Amino acid sequence: MPSPYRAIFAAPGSLAFSTAGLLGRMPLSMMGIGIVTMISQITGRYGLAGALSATLAMSAAVLGPQISRLVDRHGQRRVLRPATLASVAAVAGLLVCAQQGMPDWTLFVFSAAAGCVPSVGAMTRARWAAIYQGSGRELHTAYSFESIVDEVCFIFGPIVSIGLSTVWFPEAGPLLAALFLFVGVWWLTAQRATEPKPHPVEQHTGGSALRSPGLQVLVAAFVATGAIFGAVDVVTVAFAEEEGHKAAASLVLAVYALGSCLAGAVFGLLHLKGEPSRRWVLGVCAMAVSMIPLQLAGNLPFLAVALFVAGLAIAPTMVTTMALVEAHVPRSKLTEGMSWTSTGLAVGVALGSSAAGWVVDAHGAAAGYAVPGIAGVLAAVVAFLGYRRLRRPVPTREGQRERDWQQSEEREEHVA
Repeated sequence: MPSPYRAIFAAPGSLAFSTAGLLGRMPLSMMGIGIVTMISQITGRYGLAGALSATLAMSAAVLGPQISRLVDRHGQRRVLRPATLASVAAVAGLLVCAQQGMPDWTLFVFSAAAGCVPSVGAMTRARWAAIYQGSGRELHTAYSFESIVDEVCFIFGPIVSIGLSTVWFPEAGPLLAALFLFVGVWWLTAQRATEPKPHPVEQHTGGSALRSPGLQVLVAAFVATGAIFGAVDVVTVAFAEEEGHKAAASLVLAVYALGSCLAGAVFGLLHLKGEPSRRWVLGVCAMAVSMIPLQLAGNLPFLAVALFVAGLAIAPTMVTTMALVEAHVPRSKLTEGMSWTSTGLAVGVALGSSAAGWVVDAHGAAAGYAVPGIAGVLAAVVAFLGYRRLRRPVPTREGQRERDWQQSEEREEHVA
């Protein structure tokens, strides 16, 4: 492991909570695509499969920030464990209904209930932020490492989920994803030493973290970015099936994540100067441009190469996003702020996967790649329009209260 990455793990407990976070995040890449594969295997209906995946993502988008807001106030352990139990129970209900051929509405009910899954990535990043508060270089490396962990999940998650559902039995992928969620969250929340301390109630005035203009830009752009990811997942599965190699979709999607993983690893070694907002806009535009070759995909090898190149822009953009969130959101709402970016992605995944499913059903898989292409253009437009808001963090009343509170605590400690 390169020295900057080795250095961040000198903090006690960091390796343990990051490993638990890896397990807890596996459903991020396994559940949605697992549902698509399961439903398409059982019913052959990609429209229904995409709609159920979209329902799960949309529910997570609504419930995720609320769970994170409770975490900021009450701590990770007290909030995450009940939320995880509810999500796992809902997934179990979904699998039973799918296997028994129950009416479609029951599938939608359980998919929506499963959306109370916590944003494990936001929880681990909040722990890094607490450990390396004020240390920009180390925090940049830590965020880069977390982005690598995300991509490792997306490399192996689809392979495992699609592979199990196609080779073993249709419900196997989502079932294993639920198991990963349960084990990962329970292990993470058992580690109390690195858990960020809940913030006093008086620091939570001023409403939601989403009131930050900068965060609004990031979330809006991430809706379009999520549409790219959701559409690519659904269309790639359908494209591979049309080519007669449906199980190969997991390998193609893993190559997509591999490109992002490699880019994230290199990005974490760099000590970049200049405005993060400018790097972020460039990253979003690069993701948009990388969707062009997908429109020309005629076979799986070409598609795999195109997705690998497209993946190179993802991780650096995500890392820069986390730095911008930290700059635009008060620390008392940091977990919530990070979860809002995940919410934007989840909403986008819902829209993208649903739209792609209907396009595939109506016009075929090749036409479906127009959906991520359009989403990329929208993301670039939002990035350009919101650039001025991101250049400088806008001080909020709550942020000033938090700074005053911290200075007061420091003065009291100094006097003591």
